[in-house]
Amino acid sequence: MRASYKLAGPIALGLVLLDQATKLWIQNHMVLYTTRPVIPDFFNIVYVLNRGAAFGFLNRSDIAWQTYFFFAATALAVMIIVHLLRMARDDDKLLVMGLGSILGGAIGNLIDRIKTGQVVDFLDFYWKSYHWPAFNVADIAIFLGSLALLVAFYRMRRPASGR
Repeated sequence: MRASYKLAGPIALGLVLLDQATKLWIQNHMVLYTTRPVIPDFFNIVYVLNRGAAFGFLNRSDIAWQTYFFFAATALAVMIIVHLLRMARDDDKLLVMGLGSILGGAIGNLIDRIKTGQVVDFLDFYWKSYHWPAFNVADIAIFLGSLALLVAFYRMRRPASGR
């Protein structure tokens, strides 16, 4: 088995388990569309459902095709990630960890979509009346994995010093 799979696989699995555990806790301990303040004027735990993607993109109840669109997009993303992992150099740990994080986040949100057609979001950061859209552990994994990929790709483009 490739070293990239050995590193990315446990990262993805750990993130899927953490994501699903936190969502299950929210579903079992909160009522849908309720809020629990944690840090006043900054952070709440909420229980909301999102039919769309990041930042509420396509989060509309009057259309049904977005669920199928996100199934297809996630399946394509997983295939691309597996291909990139197969092509990755064994010593490019940041790239592999980033791909593992994105894979774990994508699968975590896909599990929600398969179960209910919607994603559980519960982290609500805000300042005064400005709220960042609610998100979850899978979204954090995708975001951080994307940052890791950007840094890894930037490193690939930079010429080695001393040349």
